[in-house]
Amino acid sequence: MEALYAALEAGRVGIFESPTGTGKSLSLICGALAWLRDWEEKRRQEEEQLLALGQDAPSPQQARPGSADTAGQPDWVTAFVQRKEERDKVDRLKEEQIRRKKREERLEKIRQNVQLKYAAKRKRCEEDEAKRLLQLSKEALSQGAGEDALDQLDHNEEELILAEYESDDEKKVVSGLEEDDDDDDLEEEHVTKIYYCSRTHSQLSQFVREVQKSPFGKDTRLVSLGSRQNLCVNEEVRRLGALQLINDRCMEMQKNKHEKKSSEENGGKKRRVSHTVCPFYSFEQMQFLRDEVLVEVKDIEQLVSLGREAKACPYYGSRFAIPAAQLVVLPYQMLLHEPTRNAAGIKLKDQVVIIDEAHNLIDTITCIHSAEVSGSQLCCAHSQLSQYMERYRKRLKAKNLMYIKQILYLLEQFVAMLGGNVNQNPGCQAVSQTGTVLKSINDFLFQSQIDNINLFKVQRYCEKSLISRKLFGFVERYGGPASAVKTNKENQKVAGLQDFLLTLQQGSDKEAGTPQSPPTEAEHEQLRAASPLMQIEGFLSALTNANQDGRVILNKQGTVAQSSLKFLLLNPAVHFAKVVEECRAVIIAGGTMQPVADFREQLLCCAGVDPARIVEFSCGHVIPPENILPIILCSGPSNQQLEFTYQTRDLPQMMDETGRILCNLCNVIPGGVVCFFPSYEYEKQVYGHWERTGLLSRLAARKKIFQEPKKANQVEQVLVEYAKCIKRCSQTGGQMTGALLLSVVGGKMSEGINFSDDLGRCVIMVGMPYPNIKSPELQEKMTWLDKTMPRAGGQAPSRVLIENLCMKAVNQSIGRAIRHQKDFASIVLLDHRYARPAIFNKLPQWIRERTQVKPAFGSAFAELRKFHRGKLDAL
Repeated sequence: MEALYAALEAGRVGIFESPTGTGKSLSLICGALAWLRDWEEKRRQEEEQLLALGQDAPSPQQARPGSADTAGQPDWVTAFVQRKEERDKVDRLKEEQIRRKKREERLEKIRQNVQLKYAAKRKRCEEDEAKRLLQLSKEALSQGAGEDALDQLDHNEEELILAEYESDDEKKVVSGLEEDDDDDDLEEEHVTKIYYCSRTHSQLSQFVREVQKSPFGKDTRLVSLGSRQNLCVNEEVRRLGALQLINDRCMEMQKNKHEKKSSEENGGKKRRVSHTVCPFYSFEQMQFLRDEVLVEVKDIEQLVSLGREAKACPYYGSRFAIPAAQLVVLPYQMLLHEPTRNAAGIKLKDQVVIIDEAHNLIDTITCIHSAEVSGSQLCCAHSQLSQYMERYRKRLKAKNLMYIKQILYLLEQFVAMLGGNVNQNPGCQAVSQTGTVLKSINDFLFQSQIDNINLFKVQRYCEKSLISRKLFGFVERYGGPASAVKTNKENQKVAGLQDFLLTLQQGSDKEAGTPQSPPTEAEHEQLRAASPLMQIEGFLSALTNANQDGRVILNKQGTVAQSSLKFLLLNPAVHFAKVVEECRAVIIAGGTMQPVADFREQLLCCAGVDPARIVEFSCGHVIPPENILPIILCSGPSNQQLEFTYQTRDLPQMMDETGRILCNLCNVIPGGVVCFFPSYEYEKQVYGHWERTGLLSRLAARKKIFQEPKKANQVEQVLVEYAKCIKRCSQTGGQMTGALLLSVVGGKMSEGINFSDDLGRCVIMVGMPYPNIKSPELQEKMTWLDKTMPRAGGQAPSRVLIENLCMKAVNQSIGRAIRHQKDFASIVLLDHRYARPAIFNKLPQWIRERTQVKPAFGSAFAELRKFHRGKLDAL
């Protein structure tokens, strides 16, 4: 906490490592909020001194000296300017003080007066009842009016037509939120605050619960931010499922609100359109929600239930609470992606950012800013957009038609780059030259003949016109088997759309070797899950990166449908630079941050951070040294040297030796044993070999064997069965002593899952999980690093990258075992290469200090037996 406090005070960029179970979250909360409280107190004292000086000081007229200075400039002019600046500053401070006082009084009133809290709720209930009665009256009047059904259909279809696109000029195009006068009242000046980010919503909720329990829980103004998918309370919108669809629908509703408002102002002269407005988006409701959020610390679940109760939008209500909040809790992506950050109203200038669970920060930034589209998506989008344009050609304005034609041209050229034609079924078009080709952004733009198109303008058009949302609505209406549309000449033009979509699906299935079967309702739903244009928009956005910072990968497979275009970001620092430039201090924290060289070199130094500003801190584990036994095993029971390289690991003797080691260890280790393999393929290969040789049945006599599933939805079930088996064995005794879980490095079990206590008494790492060096993406990254980064310690940056990727994965996996102060476990690394100094030094310090290198199996086995017997006796 002291190191964190000092880093925040000095405005540093800190890399903090604190193993799981050491109270990392609580230390981050208490250290950061203690600094914030002291900082606010100091600012308050400075303000009071300035205000006192401002009242006592003479006015500019009184402070006018009679002489002129040597440069010919009269002293009184200089004094006047100086005094005016001071007075302006004092006036600003006074205004700030009044605003702060008003806010504190308002929040205190809500805290004290429970009746006030529910007054707004009662008023809303009365309004809802009045609306319901009005609606019933309208329905009663409209009965028997006999509205024309065909006219009604056309009326509903108006929603699918693109609105007139006004201008490309950014200054003229104002976002919907800024247009609303009501929203201006919600704007406040941002106070100094801490932005706390983590990877998942569950980790953020856990953090909020820690804040609630901490000494700062009652006095902290905390806001939890999330995506619309997590915070939306409008059931009609939530049902859309896909995040992009929810975002687009929400934005469309905001737009509808402003169009409705402007049409009312213009006397309702606009065309008759059935626009839906979100009932949860209103100034009064969100003001109430904003204050409720600031009064008491709430996690996302509590925020959503409050939004439902108050009939206020939690997504926007929480955003309006940001300026006055002291602690803002949000997911990685919202902070690291600049457009999302700006849309949420997050201002980083002179603020503090803490990024927790940051061990994969570089990968996260790379993934957020990379994009991939398949040939079938490109062809599908082209077909949908062509038919959309054909149907509404007479209704679309010239500028809309121009942009649609530009997008269609881009899609044609992208498919041509994959060796196909957009007008033919991509599943039936064979690719002549298969393989992977990497190109710079500029080369790709020139070769695909799209360098004359302004991608920034196209990207802005897609964003502002919501074309992907309109296209999705069009496909939803005419593409699905359930859509009941009267067939006329115009509708026949789009009748083939569903058939075309199905041939795309079947074509790719045929190539993939899956059996043909009639399309089910589920397949139709999958096809309509999201418009492919949404995915393509991400790819177009990625192409606007600087030429040197990324590469385009053309991945040509058997058919055009299976081929793909992928943008790979090579320099994540370019997107992180703004964060470290604007913030007062940035803390990158995690349970396992080793090796930290990647963060320092690839992320911080490349982002232009002065090395003197970077501070590193690593604390030991809270467990006593005798509760952990890490061993590097260099050879097996038959003296076979353990070296699991790509050349040697497939040898039968290596797989046999691994099996013998596991059999011996399972005889002496109680409870659960987790064994990590470098890949799913190798784990499957070893499992099959043990089955054939009878080693598997020997293992199964001591431990029930579980395998990590590839499907994420099966993980929970396997873990539950694994835990049940261990508990049953510990209670009943007998020959079966527990369970053995065969897992994969980088899989579902290697991150975020706790194998505490009996669930993980031993973690075994088979070999070194080096990444696939033949991967084109990795090769390009290595080439880029060798060109741009200096050699470190005589090693090429590309070699360092490979070792760091391997050891990050190892450290994440072996960190699963020790989860709290009284936990104990052994860790066995099966490969003599772990003993090499360059590799050994990349293990976490708390493990490295206690690691024993064992050249022979006998001494290692004796040490493990002694360790576990001693622990069992002590229990």
